[in-house]
Amino acid sequence: MSSSSAASKRPSDQELTQTYNSMKSELNQLAQKIGELETEADEHTLVVDTISPLDGDRKCYRLVGGVLVERTVKEVLPALKTNQEGIKAVTMQLVQKYKNKEDEFMAFQKKYNIQVKN
Repeated sequence: MSSSSAASKRPSDQELTQTYNSMKSELNQLAQKIGELETEADEHTLVVDTISPLDGDRKCYRLVGGVLVERTVKEVLPALKTNQEGIKAVTMQLVQKYKNKEDEFMAFQKKYNIQVKN
């Protein structure tokens, strides 16, 4: 009876495959989102570096909710820096989440002795 209860604890090959694919997909989605946010942070850095040396009263335009609005450099620069910091913070959180999920994924592979063959 103990052998049947031990066998019932191990998921079927189909369940293992589903779980494996699900975890792999989640890792890919996180990596993609991290990449998008890093690109956005780089764009913010580029804009901040470009407009920082400009006169604070100079006109600049900012896209807000799909609408281009006219502002001054001194109005836009603090908002850009705040957004940039927020993006970096979210990116760091996602990187940590990715590392945790990756550790979980590796433990899952090791627990069920899953080896990928190409």
